[in-house]
Amino acid sequence: MTLGLLALLLGVGAFGAGLLGALTGLGGGLVVVPMMTILFHVDLRYAIGASLVSVIATSSGAAAAYVREGFTNVRVGIFLEVATTTGALTGAALAGFIPTAALAIMFGLVLLYTAFRSFQSHEDHPLDLPADPLAIKLRLGSTYPTREGIRAYSVQGVKAGFALMFVAGVLSALLGIGSGIVKVLAMDRTMKLPFKVSTTTSNFMIGVTAAASAGVYLHRGYIEPALAFPVMLGVLGGALLGARILSGAKTILLRRIFTVVVVILALEMLYKGIKGAL
Repeated sequence: MTLGLLALLLGVGAFGAGLLGALTGLGGGLVVVPMMTILFHVDLRYAIGASLVSVIATSSGAAAAYVREGFTNVRVGIFLEVATTTGALTGAALAGFIPTAALAIMFGLVLLYTAFRSFQSHEDHPLDLPADPLAIKLRLGSTYPTREGIRAYSVQGVKAGFALMFVAGVLSALLGIGSGIVKVLAMDRTMKLPFKVSTTTSNFMIGVTAAASAGVYLHRGYIEPALAFPVMLGVLGGALLGARILSGAKTILLRRIFTVVVVILALEMLYKGIKGAL
């Protein structure tokens, strides 16, 4: 296969990954890495490098819109970014010493967990909970728009959320994903932020986390422009189209399709990781 044909096929596959990720709200990075390694036999670390570049591109555009609309808690995002960036640099440093097979098994487990989480319902927490003393000191509480108007909310579990963000950063660097599922879990379940605030703040943070990891991968030569460029364009194009058609799509059906795809990829990654075929 010529390099031009490979780039074209990668772009088409990344477009589908970005479209599916945008429609389900779980991001295209989860599909890009196993697609590149399983279908196109790209070395796992080069696939992770390309995925990180695509995560930076797709996060940046959406983050600006969410901040403008008033959903993103920028103060929480900047505070937690200290933990995720530290975790990302730690994970990127460890990536060169962890065997590819171990990374594949870890990726498969994360995919299975993501498939499980994609079917769980998301209910907002009461907004009148007493705030964490540390959150008051750091002034992390804020407001967000609802159908009834602007609503204020408090922030809980700051220390536990900070620790989980470090884990999210490590996973982002090791696996080339935005690890948004871990970020949302930390902010939604641990810090008790409204779900829309959790998802938009996570999107705001993902690009910075990926950029920290990508710098280390670039230094080690794991970001190949011929691979990263078509993947970035494909995921970005798919995400933009997905955002346009999201309003008329059936969410339940989309999540089922996404879950089936993720489970198949997870089992394949686990099999190849255990067999040492990557």
